[in-house]
Amino acid sequence: MKSLTVAIIGSKFMGRAHSNAYRQVNRYFDLPRTVRMKTICGRDPISLEQARIELGWEECATDWRTILTDPEIDVVDIAAPGNLHAEIAVAAAEAGKAVWCEKPLANTLDEARLMARAVADAGVHNGVFHNYRKLPAVQFAKDMITSGELGEIRHYRGVYLQDWLTDPSAPFSWRVARETAGAGALADLGSHAIDLARHLVGEIIRVSGVTKTFVTERPSEKGTMTVDVPDAALVLAVFANGAAGTLEVSRCALGRKNHNRFEINGTNASVAFDLERLNEIQVCRGGGFETVQVTGDYPYADAYWPTGHGLGYEHSFINWVADAVRSYDAGTPMNPDFADGLQTQRVLQAVEDSAASGNWQAI
Repeated sequence: MKSLTVAIIGSKFMGRAHSNAYRQVNRYFDLPRTVRMKTICGRDPISLEQARIELGWEECATDWRTILTDPEIDVVDIAAPGNLHAEIAVAAAEAGKAVWCEKPLANTLDEARLMARAVADAGVHNGVFHNYRKLPAVQFAKDMITSGELGEIRHYRGVYLQDWLTDPSAPFSWRVARETAGAGALADLGSHAIDLARHLVGEIIRVSGVTKTFVTERPSEKGTMTVDVPDAALVLAVFANGAAGTLEVSRCALGRKNHNRFEINGTNASVAFDLERLNEIQVCRGGGFETVQVTGDYPYADAYWPTGHGLGYEHSFINWVADAVRSYDAGTPMNPDFADGLQTQRVLQAVEDSAASGNWQAI
């Protein structure tokens, strides 16, 4: 069987999630290629070598540019902070490598445009790790909508709430600096919320947004640092199909650990999902909501365990990689790809522009 040789840039949270997916994907999915985990790249040689051993990579690199000159590498996976995405992605595309990138695609709309143009000009395979698209419950909701079972979509409500920045003494990190993290919670959580809304209901054409920074300074080893990104954002949205939507994201919602939820109301039925109960989906076909357990014989879930044996967060990445390997081998676009990432970035920018101006913004 042919192999697909991958290098990853980044060894922390997302680097570990992606690495696990590469290590597991051929164990569960019948794919046209086997994934070979060749090179992991990071800055600190000592921690990088430990990550290489723990995560299952063949070798280490401390300069991502060396990966681009390796003729064995087919795919460059960017799991580094957002400020590094554009430079690496453009260079990888120009080197003829496929580029798979963690979300959000970029820190700015200009960078996202540059990245999308680079992969299009080079004709290389590309994808964005919006892994929640690949959960069985989300696919179940998508199938209901595509089949017309919901009827005309009237409402979309999406929230993505966490609480890890509620405490003012929580330390400063790259995730609360615009230079490294772009638009903060809006980019980090909002990119997922927007992507799910677009994936399920369709394109957003107008937004009105409010952003809020609750804690403007945080402690660090270098002293007190200024926070220049939003802790939270609220959005009113209008979809191209006429549906009305609301989106809310926060990293200061006390008690919410990873509360990524949507509810979609149509003229015939409604559907609701919560990531913290990712093996279930709520469906209303008249009357009240009923719980459907999406394990066993459901999309993606059927690759793993019998009914009632639930999946976890990590399986969304495995499912994403399975789809990516298939589309790479077939020469077809990945779902989602950089064009999707660019469109989500347009929405993120419009929300920021609206919050700054106090006016509705067209996408």
